[in-house]
Amino acid sequence: MTSIGIVGSQGRMGVALAAAIAEAGQHHLGIDKGGDIAQLAIDADALVDFSSPAALEATLGACVAAKTPIVVGTTGLEERHHWLIDDAAKDIAVLQTGNTSLGVTLLAHLVREAAARLDADWDIEVIEMHHRSKVDAPSGTALLLGEAAADGRAIDLATCSERGRDGVTGARGHGKIGFASLRGGTIAGDHDVIFAGPEEMITLSHRAENRMIFARGAVRAALWLMRQPAGRYAMPQVLGL
Repeated sequence: MTSIGIVGSQGRMGVALAAAIAEAGQHHLGIDKGGDIAQLAIDADALVDFSSPAALEATLGACVAAKTPIVVGTTGLEERHHWLIDDAAKDIAVLQTGNTSLGVTLLAHLVREAAARLDADWDIEVIEMHHRSKVDAPSGTALLLGEAAADGRAIDLATCSERGRDGVTGARGHGKIGFASLRGGTIAGDHDVIFAGPEEMITLSHRAENRMIFARGAVRAALWLMRQPAGRYAMPQVLGL
């Protein structure tokens, strides 16, 4: 039996992670705000962090010091957080993702394949809806899917995306990837990637019925990560994609 540490164990994802770890026959440890992250990193065989971007630097530092692998599922990360992850990955195994769902991981693979085969005459729109309490937009999953589409087209998402359309915005940019974010209710996460071509349309979708799907995927990723050398990893590698 291995011990998986949960950063933010009393939050909604923390509770789901504890259930998923028990379901997998493993032991969980946890801390919340103000807890001893250094000790958690020492005691656990791997950490899973869905807490907040503000806590990530300290968490990565503790993991590097303890040589403990970590799954980072926190969304809303900025460029500097990715620099921190890159630096930590020189010493430990780090898996960072905008979504730990196995279904979303496969969906991103399909989006990449479709984007590679359909030219820029096929407009790509990513639509996501989450519960009313979600604070970041587009969601980490939407950005992950947008990156998959951009990879398939061999373009840079940062310079080839359109967001927050309002008012007289002009015609849609040719070859751009559009994003729309909806918020309401208690929805765990719905995502659609639309490929709209001349007189036909393809929609690739994923519906999250319960956040346990993210917890189970994170636990599978953590167990896989324990067997890997230092480096930066992503969910497709867990599935062998």
